[in-house]
Amino acid sequence: MISRFFELPQHQTTIRQEVIGGLTTFLTMAYIIIVNPSVLSETGMDQSALVVITCLVAGLSTILMGLVPKVPIAMAPGMGLNAFFAYSIVLGDGISWQIALGMVFWAGVLFLIMSVFGAREKIVAAIPTTLVTAISVGIGLFILFIGVKNMGLIVDHPAKLVTLGVFTPEVLIGLFGLFLTIALFLRGINAAILIGIVVATLLGFAFGLVNLPAAGMAFNLDISPVAFQLDIMGALEIGFIGTIFALFYTDLFDTIGTLMACSKEAGLVQKDGTIKKFKKMLGVDAIATLMSGVLGTSPTTSYIESGTGIAAGGRSGLTAVVTGLLFLLAIFFTPLIAIVPAYATAPALIMVGFMMVRQTAQIPWSDYEEAIPAILTFMLMPLSFSIATGLACGFLSWTIIKMMMGKFSEINWVMYIIAALSLVSLVV
Repeated sequence: MISRFFELPQHQTTIRQEVIGGLTTFLTMAYIIIVNPSVLSETGMDQSALVVITCLVAGLSTILMGLVPKVPIAMAPGMGLNAFFAYSIVLGDGISWQIALGMVFWAGVLFLIMSVFGAREKIVAAIPTTLVTAISVGIGLFILFIGVKNMGLIVDHPAKLVTLGVFTPEVLIGLFGLFLTIALFLRGINAAILIGIVVATLLGFAFGLVNLPAAGMAFNLDISPVAFQLDIMGALEIGFIGTIFALFYTDLFDTIGTLMACSKEAGLVQKDGTIKKFKKMLGVDAIATLMSGVLGTSPTTSYIESGTGIAAGGRSGLTAVVTGLLFLLAIFFTPLIAIVPAYATAPALIMVGFMMVRQTAQIPWSDYEEAIPAILTFMLMPLSFSIATGLACGFLSWTIIKMMMGKFSEINWVMYIIAALSLVSLVV
């Protein structure tokens, strides 16, 4: 029954493979359970409630992604979006977190309206094929950069911006985990990424770098200090329209970029370039954003870490359902999850980055009109530490170059709108 519902034979996968994929995705993005509450609590929101809400929103939205479009893509409150929510909207502009949650709600409403009328699909259809490839490459570079940073292999530098880090025991264990993962992957072992995470964590424990938690389980499940506290009407003040738009824009292109990249890796892109079940995916994403505002967190978006589960063999919605159930289960086991160190999950991110960057071969390098915007797209994602910024620069540069060359017929009218929105986003 499970095999038939998730169409496992058609995806050439098995229940075991899907479970491994779901577990791998969960372990790779489980850091959000700790990081998201830490960021949002800066606004005065209750941190213990945020831990539960983060697990709840991630679990429910990911399960929905697995059951409706039936794709192996996980969701959770977005990194970058939570920083924008906390440090820019609340702390920067002095807006209460209740009103900020109302803004998240209205951004979700706008997403839902666009999804119902197919506007978001039109946006994706208007994006040139070269930029679609560049998006995947850029996100690959971005998460590869995050991976080496989390491992400690590179660190910040006041003059050079980044430099080689010190080879501490944590870095050495991370590198061992990386090369172990590479070796297992090259031998065709589907659970290579998961094994790498587990072995690196165990090595950290063996060398006294990972400590067992004082308690294995937590039962403080009170979400009332944050949940359902949003101020919907307060967010509709005329002065907040620009902020709602900024939330909407950033979430929109973060989501589109991630879905396009993961869909390509999961084999969901058809010969004509369209993505199977894309409208349903966007609909679930819209509902997830609405849910975020109501339950009390920053916008939920599709996670690029889903690529680790896909790389581990996940191909159907069962992978997402497994990931979602683990998030719900994690509500009770947050102390244990917290012991998995960043250097143990870093090899998974690096491996996914490797696999996504290989798509550079599909960029027409001899056609500078296409190649230059592609380069700007995939280079500025890691350099600006923002997927949305790379997208905006790529969209804008492609449109400007085509206009300057007088090739107006090659520009879809939707691209003019996207370019204009990109310009506004960069200026704001």
